[in-house]
Amino acid sequence: MGENIFTGIAAGLRTYLAGAGVPPLASEFIVMVVKLLAVIIFVSLNVVWLVYMERKVAAYIQCRIGPNRVGPKGLLQTVADVVKLLAKEIIIPRRVDKFVYLAAPILVFVPPMMAFAVIPWGEGMAPIDLNIGVFYILAVASLSTIIFWMGGWSSNNKYSLVGGMRVVAQMVSYELPLVLSLLGVIMLTGTLSITEIVNAQRGTWFIFAQPLAFLIYFIAGVSEVNRTPFDLVEGESEIIAGPYTEYSGMGYAMYMLAEYGSMMVISCMCTIMFLGGWLAPFGWTFLPSWFWFFIKVYAMIFIFMWLRWTYPRIRVDQLMGFGWKVLVPLSLANIFVTGVGMYIYRAIGW
Repeated sequence: MGENIFTGIAAGLRTYLAGAGVPPLASEFIVMVVKLLAVIIFVSLNVVWLVYMERKVAAYIQCRIGPNRVGPKGLLQTVADVVKLLAKEIIIPRRVDKFVYLAAPILVFVPPMMAFAVIPWGEGMAPIDLNIGVFYILAVASLSTIIFWMGGWSSNNKYSLVGGMRVVAQMVSYELPLVLSLLGVIMLTGTLSITEIVNAQRGTWFIFAQPLAFLIYFIAGVSEVNRTPFDLVEGESEIIAGPYTEYSGMGYAMYMLAEYGSMMVISCMCTIMFLGGWLAPFGWTFLPSWFWFFIKVYAMIFIFMWLRWTYPRIRVDQLMGFGWKVLVPLSLANIFVTGVGMYIYRAIGW
């Protein structure tokens, strides 16, 4: 029930365009554009919802009430905040690199949106099904580092500059174990295709075959999106806000919304690589594949939020030391053990 609702809409659009005499190549291009626009609209609305969700999760964990006045159950609080930020004046400090300063908060949302273009939201529901989907997502996600640096460097503020340097150091350091943790899965499947990786988990999800890789990926993912306890980039308890210090209004909001977009990308990749993607647990196929995919993604997002409102921030030297001295060696060890295990299995004919 509901399994083919989205693929059916795409098929109906193709039929309509063919009936209208649109050439096949142009028809496929139009369908692809419609898919991408649908994903962009959905993700944008979803990011607004995640802000509300985080406030409610934080309130629950810390025995508070949370938003409850604007709209039913406070559902319109985030909408009111967005309207407020849109109306606020954007104050540009003196002697900033104006072009880079204004471009950074716009570009910061581009890498997550580019990643969503190849993520399959259910069986057969990838807007663009690339055979190198994993490589593409890792490549575009790494662009966020330079965009954060652009905001810090262009602000003509030493605190913003230091914040930009911290974000580059942190994200570059934790990208290495994050990528290495995925190599074990790629070795087992022998492909970079997201669809094939999910289908390879029909017998056993890779969280059971690669538990250490899952743990490394999750920890590195928390750091990549600058979430507590690894939010050294912003430092909410400090007077400044890292590379965002000189931003106001919607410029600041775009950085914050991009964090939620990136968190969703990390959760989607975790679901795809380790949690079986859209595959139903226990053979419960009576629910559509996209339902299971979103359940798993939101479960990961909830854990991200749970961590944020439970643990304190660690020191920057502890953060860097843990990444280089613990996660990188463990990820390399996981690759070695995976390779040895594959060799043994093949040697005994499994």
